[in-house]
Amino acid sequence: MTPAAPDDGEPTGIHCRLDELLAERGMTLTELSARVGVSIVNLSVLKNDRARAIRYSTLRAICDALGCEVGELLVLAER
Repeated sequence: MTPAAPDDGEPTGIHCRLDELLAERGMTLTELSARVGVSIVNLSVLKNDRARAIRYSTLRAICDALGCEVGELLVLAER
């Protein structure tokens, strides 16, 4: 197994579709934050593709709140 790349600020190649999913559901980042117990700041980092990691429990809570699958939230970015 290859180790993860160092945290050098380079793009991960993963795009988070949080903005699009929120818009489709008519939900605000503030509302999602209250539902999942994650700060608006941390959700903003995720939605702006600046997150370097995410806990499975957080990922599950976001997907449950949005009624989506992980593959709808996180997709491979175009190269």
